[in-house]
Amino acid sequence: MAAASDAIWAIDLGNHSLKALHLMVAGDVVQVIGFDHIPHSKILSVGGISAAEKEELIAIALRQFVQRNEVDYDPLIVSVPSQNSFARFVTLPPVEQKRLPEIVQFEAAQQIPFDMSEVQWDYQLMSEEDEPEKKVGIFAIKNEVVDGVLEHLEREDLQVSFVQITPMALYNYLLFDRPDLVRSDKRATVIVNVGADGTDLVVCTASGVWQRFIVMGGNAFTKAIADTFKLNLEKAEKLKRTAPMSKYARQIFQAMRPVFTDWASEIQRSLGFYTSSNPDVKLSRVVAMGGGTKLRGLLKYLQQTLQIPVEKPDAFKRMAIAPGLSSAKFHESVADFGVVYGLGLQGLGMARIESNLLPKSVARSMAWASKTKYFLGAAVLFLAVMLMCLGRVGLDRIAYARNESTRSMNNSVVNRADSKIKAAGQREQQELEFEQRIKKQFEQFKYRDTVAGLYELLLSAFPNARNNPEQRALYEAFEAGDVQSIMEIPRSERKQLFITNLSVYYSDDLATAQFGETAMMRKDAMMQMAAGEGGAGYEDDDMMASMLQLYGEDYLRQMGYGETTEEDKHPGFIVSIWGYSPYKDIGALLDPPNVKDDRSKWGVMTRMENLNEFVDANSPFQLYSRDSSHFRLRKGVVDLEQDVPMGVGVTEILREEGDGKSSSPGAQAGMAYGFITSGTQILVDPMTRERINAKALKDQFGKPRYDGMGKPMLEIYDNWFSLDFKLEWKDAPDGGDTGSATGLTSGRY
Repeated sequence: MAAASDAIWAIDLGNHSLKALHLMVAGDVVQVIGFDHIPHSKILSVGGISAAEKEELIAIALRQFVQRNEVDYDPLIVSVPSQNSFARFVTLPPVEQKRLPEIVQFEAAQQIPFDMSEVQWDYQLMSEEDEPEKKVGIFAIKNEVVDGVLEHLEREDLQVSFVQITPMALYNYLLFDRPDLVRSDKRATVIVNVGADGTDLVVCTASGVWQRFIVMGGNAFTKAIADTFKLNLEKAEKLKRTAPMSKYARQIFQAMRPVFTDWASEIQRSLGFYTSSNPDVKLSRVVAMGGGTKLRGLLKYLQQTLQIPVEKPDAFKRMAIAPGLSSAKFHESVADFGVVYGLGLQGLGMARIESNLLPKSVARSMAWASKTKYFLGAAVLFLAVMLMCLGRVGLDRIAYARNESTRSMNNSVVNRADSKIKAAGQREQQELEFEQRIKKQFEQFKYRDTVAGLYELLLSAFPNARNNPEQRALYEAFEAGDVQSIMEIPRSERKQLFITNLSVYYSDDLATAQFGETAMMRKDAMMQMAAGEGGAGYEDDDMMASMLQLYGEDYLRQMGYGETTEEDKHPGFIVSIWGYSPYKDIGALLDPPNVKDDRSKWGVMTRMENLNEFVDANSPFQLYSRDSSHFRLRKGVVDLEQDVPMGVGVTEILREEGDGKSSSPGAQAGMAYGFITSGTQILVDPMTRERINAKALKDQFGKPRYDGMGKPMLEIYDNWFSLDFKLEWKDAPDGGDTGSATGLTSGRY
């Protein structure tokens, strides 16, 4: 079993790269105090690489690791691949605790399908000690696999203390970092770790693990590209990594399509076998790890195949990064660090599974070697004491009787003084620790009101009784839910803006921050949902479109730091607002031109440009710029034949054009999933139930009318808008990553 250490180096020596984490415990979280990710110049598992060349590539990576990191003092834990490993969970009959090792050894000999002399094995008690039946995990791996890994490290004078198989390290990571996903034995979470030459499939429950290695990983996609385009593997690998930006992206993904299908089908078959063997366990989620998950469209296709939510972690929830380390560089490799994270937890004594597959002979040698210095020190100390005793024994015997009272008094005084000094030092240390903890706790509240105040400011800039006093009755009726009073005002004359989505995101530098593109349009979202229902029946074009398109990320991505210095940066917030309005001139409410001198005609953007006058105070914010790269206003007619923002109105179904409205939960559910029930679909105002989407004008024969340009003529009701701009934060604190350092959060309204 692994013993806890103050700090640990965890190493995963894969076929594509070397991954390493240096971890220590910091309170209730694990802190990263060092990390490294060293890709090999060639993938070790591809054809054409000799055994000698493979050994040299591994040695180069380990040499770089040793040169770049201090690894002399803390113990090391390494992973071994799961191809030749064995893991089995068995339930033993009630037995005394002292007889448990004997029973487990007998059970291991029955379960492990190899000669016991050919494997390294260990076990882990999975149930509580006071439970009558004992559930035990038995783990084993071939000797040559462990010896091969240890030989690589010993050549660089790296002494390994613990060895663990990859699936158990992944289980330890999930149980510690995401305990919400493994609370029960009835709901399982699946970890899919996509490596270069294979995929580890790990099914995790609260007290058990099921593993399988699928001989298909990133190299299979590379080989498919190489065979299709007649390239060598190095060029094919480069083409795979740059496929999304290539003008031949369609052909590249078409070449990989059979591998997508085979890979996902193999995972589906494996999980089908698991669920058939464990019918009372439900698979609730898939967590994707490994470098292979960077392949565009892979996880989306897996989710469509399994019909189970698939997520790829972009950060570890219970891990902190020590000051001085590059947070951005660490998060680039989060998906690759799942194995070393789990290994490090075992080395720190915080893991569920602590089995150690280090050869017993190596463990014994390490134990004796670690004790040698103590034996030597004890011998030297003993010799010194003996010499002193022999030289002073006569004098001490005489002085002892003569000065016994003085000696006793002196010792008592010294002991009391030492005790006081030690107690004072402990109090000073405790005071310092308490001060640091208090300071750290209060730092995250320093700017907690900033985002809330920004939301309040944004909402106050929209049409309301203060900004448009001539329609005060309208706003008061709307707030009171008085539909009759609202409808007394013609809809096209109501100065109202309805918000369907309001997003605020923090950026360290507004000059380089980019506006995001999200799937906020109703028509686009329906098409995506409808495509997702197709499963294996996709047409080729639909399949390629689903692979090439990014989904689900509804936040703004900052595009690097450019060449700007800290002094040139402009911290602030990127604001994106979507909505619609019944007013006949939506531009007058949003961004009317040339009205600065007439405050009664100001729109939303006019108030943002004149914040000091608008809020009657020294506002901490100011509009960053009206340039096209920093400001964007889009608007259009609410028309179901065109893109309309999600959340505009509510859907109802007319049985026949002109009849009364007839809406049902079934009809609205049909719209939500991209298909229409019988009747005509319209959008209505949620409060007044007035129609808000455009209506095609028809002639006396009931046929659509067209204008001189051949476009359908419409009766327009409401208009939608999308407004993006940037607000500079004048009072932002100086420093690096202000958003994380101050605890600022951003989100969507």
